[in-house]
Amino acid sequence: MRAELVIGIAGASGSGKTTLAAALQRLLGVERVALLHHDHYYRDLSMLPPHEREEINFDHPDALESDLLAEHIRALRAGVAVEVPRYDFRTHTRLSVGERLAPRRIVVVEGILLLAVPTLRAMCDVRIFVDADPDICLIRRLRRDIRERGRTMDQVIEQYLASVRPMWRAYVEPSRQYADIMIPQQDNQAALQLLVSALHGHLQTSARTE
Repeated sequence: MRAELVIGIAGASGSGKTTLAAALQRLLGVERVALLHHDHYYRDLSMLPPHEREEINFDHPDALESDLLAEHIRALRAGVAVEVPRYDFRTHTRLSVGERLAPRRIVVVEGILLLAVPTLRAMCDVRIFVDADPDICLIRRLRRDIRERGRTMDQVIEQYLASVRPMWRAYVEPSRQYADIMIPQQDNQAALQLLVSALHGHLQTSARTE
């Protein structure tokens, strides 16, 4: 099976990209949709001492191994399974063993910088930008980083002011101009249903021509 359609989802941290990607997979079927998360491709920092890892700007495109993600998208389009990195956000290192991902008819890729990286942007057949109120995004990021990534509130706020907000202005917000579809909020059921209907139509048309 070859991936015939790549959907890219971008937006601010905490905007609801991952929720939208998961909803598309659930509604279209896990047998049809493979998910790729750009933040699984953070560079392995195991060669640095812990205090130096904390100084990395994780919201800059250089923090991510986007070339490897592009290589994996090409492989899935060719019908070849890939080994997706598994990243430990608490230690900023990759685990020794990745996770095998088999090709599906649709590949959904999500990440804050997805549309800001020209190579990745060009590989997406459909480009989506999820817009959300900055205050809501910050609250969601606080909850996630404290619960799932072992951060303190002060650490999250410091990172937000030092890198998240400046990189949003420099890279993420300008990348909305490349979107084919703008979804103005995470829980936009009308937009989600329209998108799912269009993708169902594509799958059915494609199946009839095979």
